[in-house]
Amino acid sequence: MADVPVRLPSPLTEVTDDRLARAGVRLYLKRDDLISAAFPGNKWRKLSLNLEAARRAGHTALLTFGGAYSNHIRATAAAARVFGFSAIGVIRGEEHRPLNPSLRDAVAAGMRLTYLDRAAYRRKMDPDVIAALHDRFGDFYLLPEGGSNGLAVRGCTRIPAEIAEPFDVICCPCGTGGTLAGIAAGLRDGQRAIGFSALRGGGAFLPAAVEALQQEAFGIPPGPPAPGPPATPGPPGPPASAGRWVIDDRFHFGGFARRTAELDRFIAAFAARHGLTLEWVYVAKMMYGIYARAEDGSFAPGTAVVAVITG
Repeated sequence: MADVPVRLPSPLTEVTDDRLARAGVRLYLKRDDLISAAFPGNKWRKLSLNLEAARRAGHTALLTFGGAYSNHIRATAAAARVFGFSAIGVIRGEEHRPLNPSLRDAVAAGMRLTYLDRAAYRRKMDPDVIAALHDRFGDFYLLPEGGSNGLAVRGCTRIPAEIAEPFDVICCPCGTGGTLAGIAAGLRDGQRAIGFSALRGGGAFLPAAVEALQQEAFGIPPGPPAPGPPATPGPPGPPASAGRWVIDDRFHFGGFARRTAELDRFIAAFAARHGLTLEWVYVAKMMYGIYARAEDGSFAPGTAVVAVITG
């Protein structure tokens, strides 16, 4: 995959903002959104090792799952086109026309879309559902929702290692937990990670998902997340870095792919001040949460925070 034009390491830039300065917090943006135009955000990190595995196994088709606004669906479609795979996207819910921009891009890249109602989608990884998809589409390499599996987690462990600037906390948006699982496993001593859930109720299911992904990736019993409120870091697990993470699910703004006027005002103000329009499904919710935590004292004065801009 070395012939693909990707920008690694992704740039690190510091944000200068009075709201953060008053709290004594330094904020850096890890600009994974600049890795590649074809594979936006952290998607190349998740896809690259999976694409190599699919090619080695002789597969010619990729099949994956996602919501109607999934960046993973769009990135998988682009990767399939670049690397000569066909692609099938299994979308949660009913078909709606016209297609939104994410699905339009996927179709333009050659992806075939199919839909599962929400009840069936909850069972998407059950053997009978996968068998029915094989009956319909033939052989394929299966990428889970969000692209999060053991290979994806291993790809994301590289993020902290690319950051030369000393930091205390690294934050990322969470949908399936794969990026957080990898980041947490790549931390150095004294560092911790926060995953901001873009889904309502993510605090109930994402911790188990992160643990399972670390188990799949590294074959070790992962360290548990912290008990109690999100501001409390978890105890280390084997490897020492794997357990130093928490989920903050207070900033979903109504749930996945939902937004409010308050979030839109935050996005507009951030763009006016810093010249960057935050992607609203995931990234803006994380950034709002970081500012809220800085202002409520969750970050001690002097804390250096890295926010991974995943799209």
